[in-house]
Amino acid sequence: MSKEFQATDTGRVRSHNEDCCGIFAPACYVVADGMGGHAAGEVASGMLLDTVRTCLEGRSGLGEEELRQAVIEANRRICETAKASAALSGMGTTATLLHVDAEKGAGYWAHVGDSRLYLMRAGVLTQITRDHSYVEDLVAQGEITEEEARRHPQRNMLTRAVGVEELVEVDTGCVNLQMGDVLLLSTDGLTNMVTDEAICTMLCEAREDPAKTLVSRAVENGGIDNVTAVVAEYAP
Repeated sequence: MSKEFQATDTGRVRSHNEDCCGIFAPACYVVADGMGGHAAGEVASGMLLDTVRTCLEGRSGLGEEELRQAVIEANRRICETAKASAALSGMGTTATLLHVDAEKGAGYWAHVGDSRLYLMRAGVLTQITRDHSYVEDLVAQGEITEEEARRHPQRNMLTRAVGVEELVEVDTGCVNLQMGDVLLLSTDGLTNMVTDEAICTMLCEAREDPAKTLVSRAVENGGIDNVTAVVAEYAP
């Protein structure tokens, strides 16, 4: 990867930041959006990042299965921690992971929840992951439109998260990469406050730090949630 950026902000409404993000070798990128009472969300997202880093950092031959197993291990640890502490009961987190294999020109990903992975190629932004949320199911069933989903009062209701149940289903996939591709991982604090069209424009036009630019725009637009973005520009 030629350039990598990450940024996170508490926003204008929340008292603390339950988002977590990280970049580590070999070309691994993670975002997590925690949930739970008091500081439990922070604990869950932090545990997700720490576990994934322990499982993947410095390893060779990473692919979909290795990323999936890292999320499963994080799920196990979060569940065990929540059971051992009443204060942490019910905590959980989203998880969106990406590993870029430059030799293969491939981006392997794993995903649970409503954080997102996007690919921008030649000025066109494509959402790679599918939200595991109640409103996304309504959109898929044709009951509401994408625009209605953005304003739906239950848009934050997840149908799948890490650390909530003993067994977690993890979506995985692989995207073929080309020179100049830009990859974005983000929490819903960004995508609920900034349209895909605006995200695409900022990724195209950002002169310095696109992650910081995106997060700042979400805060400017209201910042009703924590906001996190990780951006990687592909240049093998």
